Amino acid sequence: MERFPLRLVVLGDSIGFGTGALRVEDTLGRRLATALTTDGFDVDLHVVAVPGAASRDLAAQVRRAGPLDADVAVIVIGANDLARFVPPGQAAASLASAVTALRTSGADVVVVPAPDMSSVPFVPPAFRAAVRAASQQLQQHQAAAVEAAGGRMAAVHEVGMAFAGDPAMFSADRFHPSSAGYAAIAAALTPAVLAAARSRRGNAAA
Repeated sequence: MERFPLRLVVLGDSIGFGTGALRVEDTLGRRLATALTTDGFDVDLHVVAVPGAASRDLAAQVRRAGPLDADVAVIVIGANDLARFVPPGQAAASLASAVTALRTSGADVVVVPAPDMSSVPFVPPAFRAAVRAASQQLQQHQAAAVEAAGGRMAAVHEVGMAFAGDPAMFSADRFHPSSAGYAAIAAALTPAVLAAARSRRGNAAA
């Protein structure tokens, strides 16, 4: 059976990069590539995500991704916007610009929304409600911006609940995902990425 070539590019922050994973195979990009390979794709994976990146840093990553000619681009962003108190509208506008640029270049774009930072272990209980509200506000702005720009938002709400209830989802720094955490994120993200990839395969066969 002939395999369908697919260029997958991961942009964003430390989660897109894979900080906290014990093995390269456990990182988000590699897990998504494995799922796509199992589905019959010949995956060419590139990770241009940068630890510490906020939404405003996506423009530089999009420029780096340009020569890669992505078929599917995955963006993981928002945690650092929350940590730096970037206004949600401003962060969402930067995200929308990145999605628009990637769509213009011909890529299908899947966005992983900002995480619920209230689940991070060192957030004091007294502040968790406020942090959760801020996270939800940014997520809502991101969803509207991504939809308007022609991207897809991944449904990862249940992952946030898993992180809140299981310390093993975090790595030793108690901030970044562990290998188990990346497995949960990838599992939630895979349906949206597969849908984008299958759509391209279907269009090519038509």
